[in-house]
Amino acid sequence: MINLTTQKLRKNAIQFLEQNPKQRLQTLKLLGIGRYKFLTKVKLNEANIVCIMRFFQNPQQLKFPNLVSADLSDLVLDEVNFIRGNLTYANLQRSSLVNADLLFVNFTKADLRDADLTGATLNETIWLDALVEGCQFGQGIGLTQLQFQDLKLRGAKFTHPNNEN
Repeated sequence: MINLTTQKLRKNAIQFLEQNPKQRLQTLKLLGIGRYKFLTKVKLNEANIVCIMRFFQNPQQLKFPNLVSADLSDLVLDEVNFIRGNLTYANLQRSSLVNADLLFVNFTKADLRDADLTGATLNETIWLDALVEGCQFGQGIGLTQLQFQDLKLRGAKFTHPNNEN
């Protein structure tokens, strides 16, 4: 049996995802987490219901975005701040994260196929088993040489000529 707190969190998450972006932003601000404006764009589906439940569970203690298994596919998230975010198993297919702050992000087993990370800051990121085929990295700012080589072997695209060594 699901406890009542979980049922209420789930109901609140669904209601949030049924709102329009303006209403969602108002809700986030009321909870003190208006800085996570990108949540106004996510789709209503099971993966995102669970994700929103985590955000709503204890918003006062929320420091870094926990986006494990979130569906962020096909979204424009340019200049988003995901610093220290956990995007393990997240779906970022075809999403735009141009000039995003992605320092210390964990992309373990995330799907970034055909995503655009041009200009994103990627220092101290983790890419274990991430799907990166067709992902645009531009210069690959902050990647180590080993990460650059590994990602390129897995199909990532780098557009800056200095990365051709």
